[in-house]
Amino acid sequence: MQNRITTLFGIQYPIVQAGMIWASGWRLASAVSNAGGLGVIGAGSMYPQILREHIQKCKQATTNPFGVNVPMLYPDIDMLMEIITEMEVPIVFTSAGNPATWTSYLKDKGITVVHVVSSVKFALKAEQAGVDAVVAEGFEAGGHNGRDETTTLTLIPAVKEQLDIPLIAAGGIATGGAMLAAMVLGADGVQVGSRFVASHEASSHISFKQKVVDAKEGDTQLTLKELAPVRMLKNEFYQEIQQAYKRCASAEELKTLLGRARAKHGMFEGDLESGELEIGQVSAIIHDIKPAARIIEDMMAEYEKAKNAKYF
Repeated sequence: MQNRITTLFGIQYPIVQAGMIWASGWRLASAVSNAGGLGVIGAGSMYPQILREHIQKCKQATTNPFGVNVPMLYPDIDMLMEIITEMEVPIVFTSAGNPATWTSYLKDKGITVVHVVSSVKFALKAEQAGVDAVVAEGFEAGGHNGRDETTTLTLIPAVKEQLDIPLIAAGGIATGGAMLAAMVLGADGVQVGSRFVASHEASSHISFKQKVVDAKEGDTQLTLKELAPVRMLKNEFYQEIQQAYKRCASAEELKTLLGRARAKHGMFEGDLESGELEIGQVSAIIHDIKPAARIIEDMMAEYEKAKNAKYF
């Protein structure tokens, strides 16, 4: 299946595994890359030396292209970028910041650069900064998200209308049918996060994976917009946030409530009540935990079936 995204990344299928904190280590990234997609290591939850180890292990586990996702709010981002360039990572996804900050630096090193955006405005800024492609992520997506709450169904054609560079759709995509829909709307490929959380190779805690599988429609909510909008599963921590809103808590109080390492406690260590459980709305239609290769195989089979179906 050849198009602008498979050609850009040198992969078989236009499926990108999202670089999610506490879920996207070398095992998941290499499994996805070996299955024909693009695996991505999520550097946002890694100390620099831990990232180095994951890149080394990923290179040992696959000869196919893989990438690293770097949230630009990361405090030691200079160290991460130094490791990425030193170890010749071929593809970098940047997010949560100004793409102009690192794009030229990375491209000068021969690295393909993709930036994650939540609006047409930010997509245009990314294109102007010289990125090779953008991921346009609707607010259905899990984790940190756009403030405008623009859905994927609206965002993809709006970005496509304005951009010339390749476009990857994200948010609410876990099936081959959703992949086809995104591509009909103008995407060249899809980025999949939540579905890969519920995979054998994801580094997230098994209890969190099972919680994702058990989730129903309406079990996630976008909240904490005063700090950084995040979609999470409703649990005791979420209810504490709602109580804080009822008493009109300030942004500073919300920050204190959030504290440190909430996401690690929830997603990596399995604290399902006090932890922050970041996941997308599409968790409502994820019903099993399976190997990453099977996820890609199933998505492509569903895609072909949907593409060949006669609806009218």
